[in-house]
Amino acid sequence: AQQSATVANPVSGASPDLLPHFQLEPEDVYIVKNKAVSLACRATPATQIYFKCNGEWVHQGDHVTQHSTDRGTGLPVMEVRIEVTRQQVEKIFGLEEYWCQCVAWSSSGTTKSQKAFVRIAYLRKNFEQEPTAREVSIEQGIVLPCRPPEGIPPAEVEWLRNEELVDPALDANVYVTPEHSLVLRQARLADTANYTCVAKNIVARRRSASAAITVYVNGGWSTWTQWSGCSTSCGRGWQKRSRTCTNPTPLNGGAFCEGQNVQKTACTTLCPVDGAWSEWSKWSVCGAECTHWRSRECSEPAPRNGGQECHGPELDTRNCTSELCSHAASGAEDVALYVGLVAVAVCLVLLLLVGVLVYCRKKGGLDADVADSSILTAGFQPVSIKPSKADNPSLLTIQPDLSTATMTYQGSLCPRQDGPAKLQLPNGHLLSPLGTGRHTLHHSSPAAEGADFVARLSTQSYFRSLPRGTTNMAYGTFNFLGGRLMIPNTGISLLIPPDAIPRGKIYEVYLTLHKQEDVRLPLAGCQTLLSPIVSCGPPGVLLTRPAILAMGHCVEASAENWSIRLKKQSCEGTWEDVLQLGAEPCTELYYCQLEAQACYVFTEQLGRFALVGESLSMAASKRLKLVLFAPAACPSLEYNIRVYCLSDTQDVLKEVIQLEKQLGGQLIGAPRVLHFKDSYHNLRLSIHDMPSSLWKSKLLASYQEIPFYHIWSGLQPFLHCTFTLERLSPSTCELACKIWVWQVEGDGQSFTVNFNIAKDTRFSDWLVPDSEVGAPALVGPSAFKIPFLIRQKIISSLDPPGTRGADWRTLAQKLNLDSHLSFFASKPSPTAMILNLWEARHFPNGNLSQLAAAVAEVGKQDGALFAVSEAEC
Repeated sequence: AQQSATVANPVSGASPDLLPHFQLEPEDVYIVKNKAVSLACRATPATQIYFKCNGEWVHQGDHVTQHSTDRGTGLPVMEVRIEVTRQQVEKIFGLEEYWCQCVAWSSSGTTKSQKAFVRIAYLRKNFEQEPTAREVSIEQGIVLPCRPPEGIPPAEVEWLRNEELVDPALDANVYVTPEHSLVLRQARLADTANYTCVAKNIVARRRSASAAITVYVNGGWSTWTQWSGCSTSCGRGWQKRSRTCTNPTPLNGGAFCEGQNVQKTACTTLCPVDGAWSEWSKWSVCGAECTHWRSRECSEPAPRNGGQECHGPELDTRNCTSELCSHAASGAEDVALYVGLVAVAVCLVLLLLVGVLVYCRKKGGLDADVADSSILTAGFQPVSIKPSKADNPSLLTIQPDLSTATMTYQGSLCPRQDGPAKLQLPNGHLLSPLGTGRHTLHHSSPAAEGADFVARLSTQSYFRSLPRGTTNMAYGTFNFLGGRLMIPNTGISLLIPPDAIPRGKIYEVYLTLHKQEDVRLPLAGCQTLLSPIVSCGPPGVLLTRPAILAMGHCVEASAENWSIRLKKQSCEGTWEDVLQLGAEPCTELYYCQLEAQACYVFTEQLGRFALVGESLSMAASKRLKLVLFAPAACPSLEYNIRVYCLSDTQDVLKEVIQLEKQLGGQLIGAPRVLHFKDSYHNLRLSIHDMPSSLWKSKLLASYQEIPFYHIWSGLQPFLHCTFTLERLSPSTCELACKIWVWQVEGDGQSFTVNFNIAKDTRFSDWLVPDSEVGAPALVGPSAFKIPFLIRQKIISSLDPPGTRGADWRTLAQKLNLDSHLSFFASKPSPTAMILNLWEARHFPNGNLSQLAAAVAEVGKQDGALFAVSEAEC
């Protein structure tokens, strides 16, 4: 009634046509401990203002009212305040939140303000998760988790390092995730400290238990010193060399270097032997000059190993008198006559022999106009030459090199008619066998037995760095004919082209895949491993032509997002950048062709290689292969589903399949590909849509996470999460659910799982690519799709510059390889490089018809080249 009376009798001066509007509205507040809070609101023009809290009017006596006038408009202004105590809020605790609202009246009506919520602030004492002490190797990533205590308002988190505030803005190596975890991108010695997580709000400040982080450095050997001199100057002795564990020195409990710091070896220094004279010879006959002589040699013993020469004269002469001395003049004239006659006779014989040889060559010679064989016409048919003269029916023959291989060729010869030079085009397929003739290539290089090969390999110094066993190794014995090594089901192969090994030499070559945990590959900054680590050897062997190493990769390559480098391990064990993709190569020993799924490395020096990338922007992404496995049999109520997040390369998938076979796992559904970006966000996995009446999940959280750096480095190959489920009844055999995998603020993939756990599912055949089926070592012509003789003809025809551009450059353009022209041109045979790359990319299922069509298109650049009729053949 009092309020109604007030509304009916408005204050004089109020505008009768305006609704009140609020100049100040109540705002959300927190009650700290037992202190009351104040709420205020101000409106104009207003005759009355009252607070309503949780739907009930606040008593008029609890209001503090203040009247004033707006200087600009002259309208009355009313401001009201109330206080809210902790007891008032606790009365409705648990039912709903406590809120208050202002209601203002004027002669034209009422206006309500926004709601202001009053909450009791608190901060619990115990952290939900505290950081724990760790010991990590230098340059390794560190993640310190921290989940602050529950509180209202939510607590803010900061980190202390040795009681000093950690500021990510001042240290690029540090950042704090949205989940409050402290991440050190690469551990440094200076990061060894005590770390404390601090949570605070308006009520209190809480500290977690301190976590001691120790960054240790494992010791590394320095390079060996030079061998010392032999301990003796004559006879047997010893010499030594040494190294120190200072590259780097072990720190903070890091492991000391393994092995010896001193090496000794036996040496033998040859003792010097001084020369001595032999006995004098007998005196010679007294000569025409009335002297005779005798000689001796410094040969008993001869000086050696730095010994002194003999001292004294080697020849002794004396005067003599005899009958020969008196008749010297006449005897000398007779000797000169005899010598002249012999010289004339020798000259006549030599002239006669030269004449006979010239006559025989003219009679048996061929016409100088001999037709060249051409790959684009007779290249896939027998070689055609012009017949010899009528009086000489013999044909030109060439003897093959039978040192390590034999070649025989037989077939009809197609004569070329006199006239303009034209090339013969066969009617058959361009890459068909050689007409009615035949060609055979025999080699004597069988693949070595595994045990014998490993036994021989174990005697080499580099054997320690190779993986044990022959599971991921291929090996063979090769000569100048070349060959191919393949590690099945990994996409890794090594092509040794013909003439890469010098003629007369035989190399035992191996190809092996390393497990990433067995090889230390240091990565800096945002670098990540993009390919398997592969060795081919023996290391240091130089080839006369580049071999091609093929291996898969998992990068979505783009020049603006990635800087990709080819790394090679040196003899000292350090990794060096030998090539930056997209940049001008600094050496002609290496080159790399990067394609969507694989890279092809041209190398003239065998060794250990890996592909490493560094992201240039947050848009850079890697391909992850997501694979699901579950037990083939389930004797208990628990059932585990394992979700693997792998680098998208065949070798990692092969290793996981072998691991799951040992665990008795089965594949669930087809693998999916996820593009994982360099955004520092973790990968999350969750399970949904599971029938609650049949199954329940034992996962306490709503999702699982794999840290970003565990995935991005690429050095942890078998990352996975396990979802543990429980059947509510032993008779339940059907499972249907969805599994989501996504990157925070990124792309995601989902799996629809629907299968019978009582049925044994075997691994699908698609997991073994057809291209990998076959022998791991192929030697000689069997390792190549293009027949040997046809390959040689293609090379000899396209290497020289052709008219109208009909040469190897046009072939490269037809095969979409024209971006590598500068590399091909730097080699003695550009066509051979193109054909080698084609072999590496398309073996064993390459389409020879497409290659033949490309070669034929090169020939059609010159129209006169194919203007040949069948009558001319």
